[in-house]
Amino acid sequence: MIARVAVWEPMPTDDRDWVLEASAGVPGVHGAYHLIDPATGNGLSIAFFEDEAAAAAARAAIEQRAAEIGWHDVPHPAPASQTFYDVVRHV
Repeated sequence: MIARVAVWEPMPTDDRDWVLEASAGVPGVHGAYHLIDPATGNGLSIAFFEDEAAAAAARAAIEQRAAEIGWHDVPHPAPASQTFYDVVRHV
């Protein structure tokens, strides 16, 4: 299992539920969470995947949905960083 952690400074406040919805039905996606620090407005986006192929499939589903809704027609903030980790323990 792998995890993608994106750091947002600050976390966008626009509606991004479509991102989670687009990846939810992709096989090998084990969950995704958007977290926000109420004091600073900074946040994390954490997603869990069975493997790199599942992560790539989720990315493709998100990109397809973004094209359908015209997401890239206007500028949006990007994460300050993103890192992939191997998950070594989980419940």
